[in-house]
Amino acid sequence: MALPVASKGPAAPGPRPASPVSAAPRIASLVPSVTELLVALGLGPRLVARTGYCIRPADAVAGVPKVGGTKDVNLAKLERLAPTHAIVNIDENRQETALALRRFVPQVIVTHPCGPQDVDALIAQLAAAFGAEPGVADRARGLRAELAAELAATHPTGRAEVPVLYLIWREPWMTVARDTYISRMLARVHWQTWPDTTGGPAGAARYPALHGDEPWLGRVQRVLLSSEPYRFGSRHLAGAQTLCPRAQVQLVDGELLSWYGPRAAAGLRYLRALAGR
Repeated sequence: MALPVASKGPAAPGPRPASPVSAAPRIASLVPSVTELLVALGLGPRLVARTGYCIRPADAVAGVPKVGGTKDVNLAKLERLAPTHAIVNIDENRQETALALRRFVPQVIVTHPCGPQDVDALIAQLAAAFGAEPGVADRARGLRAELAAELAATHPTGRAEVPVLYLIWREPWMTVARDTYISRMLARVHWQTWPDTTGGPAGAARYPALHGDEPWLGRVQRVLLSSEPYRFGSRHLAGAQTLCPRAQVQLVDGELLSWYGPRAAAGLRYLRALAGR
């Protein structure tokens, strides 16, 4: 995930200029986890643009041109690459980027999964857009079946609620609101993220900053330091421990817990292992 900013999410797609029919789609993915999902669906050869954060799988995306970051897309370069489709995300990309894309991209696909259960619809959304490409429909069915099995195996039934602080940034410390994908992922094993707040459909409130003196910090039992967007390491464990002196502090794989493409199923398995089941 990229560090969020205080802006509205991409607007829903509206009318776009007509363009010549292409024999094959030319896809620009501005969402790292969606880039990985497109490759998993067999659409890697159709990628003509990606962000600098779209790094998975490395061998498949190495030759795909970069067009800046998720928040600072080089629109002029992207236009020269002539995509027929651009994929954006309400959390990852700016609304103004989505609006600008409409000038020269025939189809802008807006994504916004807010929990692991929403990944099924995301896969179906991309399969509907690119299902004419060989093998896409079959691969989509396989991914959806794997996800369904992991969702069924990962549930809070019989688990005691555990207050959790999930940190994504430092200076200032930043965490996640309860209506984010990460928080809803953790809730699958009854890990309840703090603070007790929702951030709304888009914007920086979804990833609140901490002052460090919040009363509820003393009740937190586990502090999870994500590997991204800030790459926490062992040198940060002591600092995080001062926030929640009674908590267990550990490093976690942020890609498995926050990327919502093909990693969703693997992320659920990883989460169960973290929770000890």
